[in-house]
Amino acid sequence: MPIYHKLGQIPAKRHTVFRKPDGNLYAEELVSTEGFSSLYSLVYHCHPPTIVKHLGEAYSVEPKIAREKHLKHTSLIGFNIKPEDDFLKSRKAVLVNSDLHIVLAAPRKSMTDYFYKNSQADEMIFVHEGSGKLKTGFGEIKFAYGDYLIIPRGTIYQMEFDTEQNRLFIVESFSPLRPPKRYLNQFGQLMEHAPYCERDLRLPENLQTFDEYGDFKVLIKKQGLIYPYTYGTHPFDYVGWDGYHYPYAFSIHDFEPITGRLHQPPPVHQTFEGHNFVVCSFVPRKYDYHPDSIPAPYNHSNVDSDEVLYYVDGDFMSRKSVVKGQITLHPGGIPHGPHPGTVEKSIGKEKTDELAVMIDPFKPLMLTQDALDIEDENYHKSWQINIE
Repeated sequence: MPIYHKLGQIPAKRHTVFRKPDGNLYAEELVSTEGFSSLYSLVYHCHPPTIVKHLGEAYSVEPKIAREKHLKHTSLIGFNIKPEDDFLKSRKAVLVNSDLHIVLAAPRKSMTDYFYKNSQADEMIFVHEGSGKLKTGFGEIKFAYGDYLIIPRGTIYQMEFDTEQNRLFIVESFSPLRPPKRYLNQFGQLMEHAPYCERDLRLPENLQTFDEYGDFKVLIKKQGLIYPYTYGTHPFDYVGWDGYHYPYAFSIHDFEPITGRLHQPPPVHQTFEGHNFVVCSFVPRKYDYHPDSIPAPYNHSNVDSDEVLYYVDGDFMSRKSVVKGQITLHPGGIPHGPHPGTVEKSIGKEKTDELAVMIDPFKPLMLTQDALDIEDENYHKSWQINIE
């Protein structure tokens, strides 16, 4: 994020002597992206972050591709993913390509006996149900329904849930996940026409320093494998840090919709972007105010991209029989559009209460076996009308 932030104790100058009260040095660590050419933070540890006591056998969590090539409008009933106690085991990748993985999760338990680090992808965790704290060495971030948690790659974290009722929609991005460039000025500040601003972002707070020796299990994901590391010091032993590379939260409820006299295209809903894909937020908003406007979206041939919609809440004027947690995938190459009768029904309506997250990837998505297990096999027939 293009916001400088700091917490805890840091020396006046970087790469200089910074001692503990007992006279020993704190351990400085540079956490940098794109080599030394992009966002970074400087972290000060009580102990070097390199004390490995044991390295376990790596195991695969690579998604099992079940439908690699397809040209079929697809619907997945996301809440049919069964809850599991463990956070990582609950994560089920359903739609994947070489740029991102789309994952559903329903964890019941907080992470208490291990820490997790995704070293291959930034993570966007959208909280559909549940609340709690994201805990990292950078500090804590409280989360609740509707929050996007943006966790940059390399961040060691734990999820602490308030209850066992949790539903998460997760995007693993193999490129940096950032606000759209057109919303940023040359200095990285969000501009006046952006649908959200820095005031809406919630940064880490309540930095706690865990100066502890012991056996600390950190599960590290890299290239589809989980590597079980055991470190000799607590991974949250930060005494202070500063920089631009850290996790943050943004609530979909703070996204300010851009409306017009006629139907606005999906780019006005864009919230984040990665390489070869965008993330959009559809939120409650006033409808188009031209006297002859048609609020329902028109038929659309997405020639260059797939389109994924994750339905969160509310009524959707262009769809029939939508349920919470449903995912629709409209692949590039064939048109999709409003269900029969919904266009006429939308005329004269003044607002919508829909809430949804959209992902548009520019490489085709593949379906995993976990996706096929929750597929509505007849969704592609839902546009049928009686033409006899």
